[in-house]
Amino acid sequence: MNGQIYVGLGSNMGDKEKNLAQAIYQIEQIEKIIVTRKSSLYITSPWGKTDQDEFLNQVIEIETELTPLELLDVLQKIEIKLGRLRNGKWGPRVIDLDILLFGEETIALHELVVPHPHLYARLFVLVPLQEIAPQLVFPDGKGIGEVLARAAQLEDASQSIRKTENK
Repeated sequence: MNGQIYVGLGSNMGDKEKNLAQAIYQIEQIEKIIVTRKSSLYITSPWGKTDQDEFLNQVIEIETELTPLELLDVLQKIEIKLGRLRNGKWGPRVIDLDILLFGEETIALHELVVPHPHLYARLFVLVPLQEIAPQLVFPDGKGIGEVLARAAQLEDASQSIRKTENK
């Protein structure tokens, strides 16, 4: 099994907490995937397109025998099953599942880029990622603490992230 694979989850439509829970449940039903850690839930301001409802975000760590493209296919099928419609970049969504990191691999394909191309700028994935993997080192050798500190310095003052009481 390949370990230290991180998936970002987000929802800003409907019952957001239920959407995240359903996505994790669906991921756990895949024979070749084991969810090993789950972050707390975080309420975050929208990123990119800001005229929409707040998001609920979470990061999970998984182990899998799937290749990166097989994992991407599984995650996209789960998004569709849970009602995801692709209606505009950074727009509202019932569920969003992103492969953030796939071990130490660097992948640059048309359909998949890992580490996720916006990972270093998004507090809504870096904060929960640090929660579950405080010693994480990215493929470029940077530690999660360094990346998070830099992103926090660059973060737009209008963006916010706060932990919920639930997990």
